[in-house]
Amino acid sequence: MKKVYITSTSCLSSVGADKQLTWQGLQEGQSGIKKIEKFGFLEDIYAGQIADEVIDTQWNKLNIKGIYTRLEKMLIIALKPMIDLKKPTDTSQLILATTKGNINNLANTGVKGADINDMIQRIADLFGFKTTPIVVCNACVSGILAVSIGKRMIQMGVCEDAYIVAGDELTPFVASGFNSFQAMSDEPCKPFDANRKGVTLGEGSAAVYLSTECTAQETVFEVIGEASIADANHISGPSRTGEGLYLSIQGALREAGITAEQVDLVSAHGTATNYNDEMESIAFDRSELSSTPTHSLKGYFGHTLGAAGLLELVIVIESMLYNQLVVSKGYEISGVSRALNMITANSKLSLNTALKTGSGFGGSNTALLIAKRN
Repeated sequence: MKKVYITSTSCLSSVGADKQLTWQGLQEGQSGIKKIEKFGFLEDIYAGQIADEVIDTQWNKLNIKGIYTRLEKMLIIALKPMIDLKKPTDTSQLILATTKGNINNLANTGVKGADINDMIQRIADLFGFKTTPIVVCNACVSGILAVSIGKRMIQMGVCEDAYIVAGDELTPFVASGFNSFQAMSDEPCKPFDANRKGVTLGEGSAAVYLSTECTAQETVFEVIGEASIADANHISGPSRTGEGLYLSIQGALREAGITAEQVDLVSAHGTATNYNDEMESIAFDRSELSSTPTHSLKGYFGHTLGAAGLLELVIVIESMLYNQLVVSKGYEISGVSRALNMITANSKLSLNTALKTGSGFGGSNTALLIAKRN
């Protein structure tokens, strides 16, 4: 079976305008979550919103002609560094992960303007992709599931390499939907904490490049195992036993041929809702990962929906590159039934293998294992 590596990464977040600034901000404990006084019909909500000025500044650096939506610009900003490093060939595959796409266009342009396939095709045409782009729209696991799909396509010989891009935009439509669930916190979210009050929404974009090629001079990250198993428990509520996530983790470990003891870091989904965090703690405990250093990054970015898995994977890779643990922001006292080794202080640790997980509506779950290769 071909080995597939992540050789380059990029992101745009509410913490920083690029990967370097985002990583620096996280090291300094900065959060992109701020209070928004008026957002659609909602008032005084907390969210990880990227300032329009930041997007415009990054966009203007690219000198790209044409009219693109705000989300399309976010995606292009994240994807462009991958393209600059390696131009797509005739068999390169572009994969988009998103949950809502251009949903903000719906009121003005109708269904056509909000069509996700049309959106990614415009971006594919911009960068000269010859193959038809693929859309992964599977709730909040979309970002890491897209990496799994890209890896499998390469191993099956369907494509030579894959460009994975993920993004979702903070919109009144999305915020109203989560508010209707009574799932939104009235303060910045606190994943896994006893005083957590619910989710904080956010927005962002990220990209990674997958290839079978790497040079001896660079550090790359091999995708050594992945699995995605849905528990179909409820349209919005996770399994109370963590079954789908547990089975996904076991499947990823099995493919990688390693044990839980060999995992150095767990990057949890950690939305700060009562049911999600409890479910994850059960799944991690069942997987014998309770003592593994664990964080959720939602306290920095908020929940960026379809971008969450990929954006957080980019940060995991930075952590592994610098052997630097990232604090699980907002966590102070455990609020779940199973003990977890939550990261509460910046510290150095040799990080060679990491697990990134995601869970979402409809009972979707994905687990992805990566290993550092020098």
